[in-house]
Amino acid sequence: MTDRPISRISPQGTGPIKSLGGTATPASGALGAGWSPPPLNSLADTGLNLLTIADLVIKVLYFGGYMAGHQIADIVRLPYVGVLDSVMDFLKKEKLAEVKGTGGVGEAGYQWLITGAGIAKAREALERSQYAGAAPVTLQQYITAMRMQNRDRLIVHEPEMREVLSDLTVSEDQMSRIGAAINSGRSVFMYGPPGNGKTTVAETVGRLVLGDDMWIPYAFDVDGQVVRVFDSVNHEVVEDMSRVRLGTGITSDPRWIKVRRPMIMVGGELTLSGLDLVYDPINKYYEAPFQAKANGGMFLIDDFGRQQVRPRDLLNRWIVPLEKGVDFLTLSTGRKIELPFFVLIVFSTNIDPRDLVDEAFLRRIRHKIEFTDPTYDQFREIFENVCKKKGIGYDEAALKYLLKKWYAETNRNLRCVHPRDIINQLIDIATYYNRPPTLTKDLLDKAAASYFVNL
Repeated sequence: MTDRPISRISPQGTGPIKSLGGTATPASGALGAGWSPPPLNSLADTGLNLLTIADLVIKVLYFGGYMAGHQIADIVRLPYVGVLDSVMDFLKKEKLAEVKGTGGVGEAGYQWLITGAGIAKAREALERSQYAGAAPVTLQQYITAMRMQNRDRLIVHEPEMREVLSDLTVSEDQMSRIGAAINSGRSVFMYGPPGNGKTTVAETVGRLVLGDDMWIPYAFDVDGQVVRVFDSVNHEVVEDMSRVRLGTGITSDPRWIKVRRPMIMVGGELTLSGLDLVYDPINKYYEAPFQAKANGGMFLIDDFGRQQVRPRDLLNRWIVPLEKGVDFLTLSTGRKIELPFFVLIVFSTNIDPRDLVDEAFLRRIRHKIEFTDPTYDQFREIFENVCKKKGIGYDEAALKYLLKKWYAETNRNLRCVHPRDIINQLIDIATYYNRPPTLTKDLLDKAAASYFVNL
C-alpha cells in the first residue's frame, strides 16, 4: 500500500491533502496517522475504577490458579508497574490473593495465589460476567479514538482507481461510478446478474483504498458491561502486542490493537438482531455488531434481498447512521448508547432493485452501480488474463470454439466469472488425465460440460 498516492482531505474539503504513500505534505491529524493509544502510566489513565479491574484480575486468578504478576498483566493487557501493582496490593490487603513466591526480578515476578475468600469473590464476579480477558477501555475513550482516526475522509482520483482496478476488467463508466461512490464515504448499491464481479470489485476496493491502519480496543465498558470489539476472524492484526511482556513498565496502552481497516462481509445469514449488541446470556457480556466491528472501514452486505429479513426493514435500519453519522445500540437493560458511524456500506444484489424496494428507499442510497454482462471483447480480455495468471498458453481459435459451441449455440449469457471457473475446471481435468493444461477442444468441452448446467 505504500506506493499508492491516494489522498485524504478534511470533511469540509479544506485544509492540506495527505498522501498515503505519496510525497504530499502530511496533514495534521491525518486519518490513522494522527492518533495512537495514549501513555498508560497509572490506574487513573485507564479510566476504570479499582474495583472493576480487581474483579477482572480475581477472575483471571480463579481460572489460572498460581500465576506470576506479569502473566496476569499479559492476560488483562495492562502494565504491571504503575497500574496492576496497586490492584494486586488491594487484593492482598483484602485477603483475596496472596504472594507465594517469586519467579523473577521485581514485583512483576511475584507468584500469586487466590485465597478462599478470593474464590468466593471470583464466583460472585462471574455471576455478573464471565469475561476474563483484556481490560476494556471506557466508552468515551472508544468514541474519541474512532472520531480521531476518521476525521478525514478518503479522496480517490481516476489515476488511483485505474491502478487499484488494474487487474480487473472494468468499464470506464463503472470505474468512474465506483470512484465517486468511494469519495462519498456513505453507501453504494451494486446490482446486476450473478458472476459479473460485484463482490470482487467491492473486496478489491475495500482492501486497497480504505486507508491507513487503525487502532481498535479489545473491548469497551458501558456501566460495568463489557462489549467485545476485536474479532480475530474479521480483523487483520498489523501490530500485535500480545507477545510483549507487560510486567516491565511499558507505558503505551496495550488494551488497543492495531489492525488493517476492516472489510467485513455478510450474506444471507444477516438478521436485524445481528445489527445490535449481541448479548451472550451464558458468558454475560456483549459482542459488538457487524457494523461496529467495521467502523472505520467497509461493511459489505452480499446477496442483499436474500437475508432472513425484509429488504425494507434492513434499509430502514441504516437511515439514521447514514444520514446522521451515528448509530444507536441497545443494551439488554434497555439503555441506548450512541456510537460514531464511519462505515462505507455496500449493498450487493443480483435481484432486480425494483423487486426489492421502492424508489423512495433507493433515493437514500447515494450511489447505484449496475454490473452488466461483459461484451465479447471484455470476455476475451478476462479469458486471456486468466490464462496468463494460470500459466496456460492463450489460443484465440480455442476461445472462438468455446464461445460458439457453449454460448452462441446454447444462447447462454456471458459472465465475467466464467473464464476463471472454466480454466480451473480444465486444470483439474488435465491433472486427472496427467496431461498439460492446454486449450484443446476436448479439454474445453469436458470443462464446460462439468461446469454448466442446462436449466
